[in-house]
Amino acid sequence: MSAATSPSERRVSARIGAISESATLAVDAKAKALKAAGRPVIGFGAGEPDFPTPGYIVDAAVEACRNPKYHRYTPAGGLPELKAAIAEKTLRDSGYQVDASQILVTNGGKQAIYEAFAAILDPGDEVIVPAPYWTTYPESIRLAGGVPVDVVADETTGYRVSVEQLEAARTERTKVVLFVSPSNPTGAVYSEAEAEAIGKWAVEHGLWVLTDEIYEHLVYGDAKFTSLPAIVPELRDKCIVVNGVAKTYAMTGWRVGWIVGPKDVVKAATNLQSHATSNVSNVAQIAALAAVSGNLDAVAEMRTAFDRRRQTIVRMLNEIDGVLCPEPEGAFYAYPSVKELLGKEIRGKRPATSVELAALILDEAEVAVVPGEAFGTPGYLRLSYALGDDDLVEGVSRLQKLLGEAKA
Repeated sequence: MSAATSPSERRVSARIGAISESATLAVDAKAKALKAAGRPVIGFGAGEPDFPTPGYIVDAAVEACRNPKYHRYTPAGGLPELKAAIAEKTLRDSGYQVDASQILVTNGGKQAIYEAFAAILDPGDEVIVPAPYWTTYPESIRLAGGVPVDVVADETTGYRVSVEQLEAARTERTKVVLFVSPSNPTGAVYSEAEAEAIGKWAVEHGLWVLTDEIYEHLVYGDAKFTSLPAIVPELRDKCIVVNGVAKTYAMTGWRVGWIVGPKDVVKAATNLQSHATSNVSNVAQIAALAAVSGNLDAVAEMRTAFDRRRQTIVRMLNEIDGVLCPEPEGAFYAYPSVKELLGKEIRGKRPATSVELAALILDEAEVAVVPGEAFGTPGYLRLSYALGDDDLVEGVSRLQKLLGEAKA
């Protein structure tokens, strides 16, 4: 659509028309469509645990379905009993004491992220976004009227940005810094000292911090999860925590997330949600209540499986000439550099970008991966290892065979 198009001629608003499709969901949809058509595609695209939701959580939802109390509207900000349980869970897991009035229950983590940015950003406000980043962050910022400012880290630093990089990106328009640890798409985990330095830098400059803690329980080896508002208490009045049940409890389809933050910001985001979607499904909220109130035994079992797969995928990827894959310390993603493969001949083609390489891999090896362009860093691929062990080995074996054919 040309810039000269008049408002009356636009069929889709400029604001919505500028939104990109979720690359990860698009890759997953294409992989599933090809499988439905009979092709043996193995998908590394979606960040979705392959485990079923634990039975006790499902049982709680079934019981809720039978209770007429949950057949009606409930408070837009969330069931009081769930908000209270989230507050208790936050203290248990993060060491961060909050009140239920500081919590808003949302339709998944994506709604939490958008509503948090919408509540604090004015047009033109800048948000520092460490890259590689999850695809939804910059789009949510733009929808809220903000301007994402990328700060890029690569494999040489374990995909972690430094305070010096953040400071170099700060301007008089900077209002928020995004902090994500463990990270999607890289699996990077910041040490407590690194996290504390970033939190204190934000306090020094009066910046807001939005921290996404959705992968808090998925850390491996010696890595430890650190909650910024817990270790930098002076940050709390300008810190918003986003979290949810999707990754920890294998509940991606249940769509329950939440915001923890200052009361005035949470109230503003709740007002927005009251007009946008009203309350989250009551049945899903009761399932989430069972999840956050229960023990973490099922989570520990899933984490053990993810750790095993993590080690396998990193080892196998690093056996491919031209591929360099740092060991992720958290989440369930590997983020290898494939820059050395770009421009090389593979089965008669010379992919010049990671987008082209990902397309070639899907066509020739029937393996779905997400190109780094989706995460703000061309020259990389993201592979989720939240899939069965056999499929993981088969999929990476296909990559080894195909990419092993690369020649100058």
